[in-house]
Formats: sequence, C-alpha cells, structure tokens
Amino acid sequence: MAALPANVRELGLTRYEPVLGDMQAFTRNRTNTSDDEIWLTEHRPVFTQGQAGKAEHIFGPAEIPVVQSDRGGQVTYHGPGQITAYLLFDLRRLGIGVRDLVCGIEKAMLATLQAFGIEGYGRPDAPGVYVERNKIGSLGLRVRRGCSYHGLSMNVDMNLEPFSRINPCGLTDVGVTQLADFGAVTIKDVEGVLLEALAAQFALTLRRPDSS
Repeated sequence: MAALPANVRELGLTRYEPVLGDMQAFTRNRTNTSDDEIWLTEHRPVFTQGQAGKAEHIFGPAEIPVVQSDRGGQVTYHGPGQITAYLLFDLRRLGIGVRDLVCGIEKAMLATLQAFGIEGYGRPDAPGVYVERNKIGSLGLRVRRGCSYHGLSMNVDMNLEPFSRINPCGLTDVGVTQLADFGAVTIKDVEGVLLEALAAQFALTLRRPDSS
C-alpha cells in the first residue's frame, strides 16, 4: 500500500486544555478526505487523569493543576522537556485497529530509544515503554468514529520530581526515567527520530504544511 500523507504541526510550549479542545474539534469535524496529522508539543506542568483514573493515585499535586481527560488510562504528568505527540489518525484508512495502533506506537518509541543506544521494552500488562524497571514513555488514546486522538509522551530532559506525587499510569512497582539519564540529548534530537519511527511504523509520508 502506498504511503499516506500526514501533516506535522509543531505547537511549541502549550497549556493542556486548549490542545485537548483542538484535538476534539479536529476529530469531530474531520471528513474521509482529511489528512492525518501529528501534533508535537511540550506542555506546561499538568497532571492529566484518564478515564480509568483513580483519585488515590494522586498524592499531592500542590501547585500543578489536575485536568480530567477523555483518553484511556490513568494519571500521568506532562511538563517541559517531555515530548508529547498527538496522533490524529483515520484508522480505517490506515487499515489498522486500536491494538495495531498501540503496538505501532510502542515499536516507534522503542526504535527511538534504540537510536540513542538505549534498550527498552514493553509490558503486556501495562502499555508504554520501560528501561530497566523505570517508565520512559507513556501512551493514551481515544477513538471516535474510527479516528484516533491523544497519543504518546516520552521523557527527554525534564524535572521528574512531579512524578513522585502520583502513581504514574496507576503503577506502584516502577520508577520513572528519561533519555537524558543515559547521555546528552535534546528535544529536537528526539523529535526527528521519533517522527521517522512513526512514519515507518504506519507507512506515512510526513509533511510540514506550516513551513514556507
């Protein structure tokens, strides 16, 4: 099958709630001919609670807001120095189901880690990507009328302290790590590799419509 186009949009540093609203609107209004999109952002500090989230997994958010989200999964933290990639895909057009999407996201994150010399793995009981016993990448999705939104986050070079205020993704048996713990790396370095890995996994031709 020929590669399908996907527009890449770099949003910069953003607040979570407006981006959530924009994703919902894009998915609600898209048609069968709308191109897929990948939105890249770093969020201002925020805890997001998924639909399966439990209040007891948040210990003391203090100054960091807690926002209820419509994605699957439980609580996580977003902040500067973490890549968040929102995948606005028409799954029927790509010929994949939700499980294929989850597996493809995990494979793309693992390929990204491998490009930086980091050996990661997935867990069948807890979606995401891990290094040793620490989580380095998370994912959470919502599918509406066969189209996905939300996506993944990878810890690159950030303040990990806020993760100590929650059980990340409801897990009590893992810690949290980031790419910078294994060597010098920047958000831009990782973004390029991650985009290539996502394009390879889902047979996409990436375009940047905002570029002149």
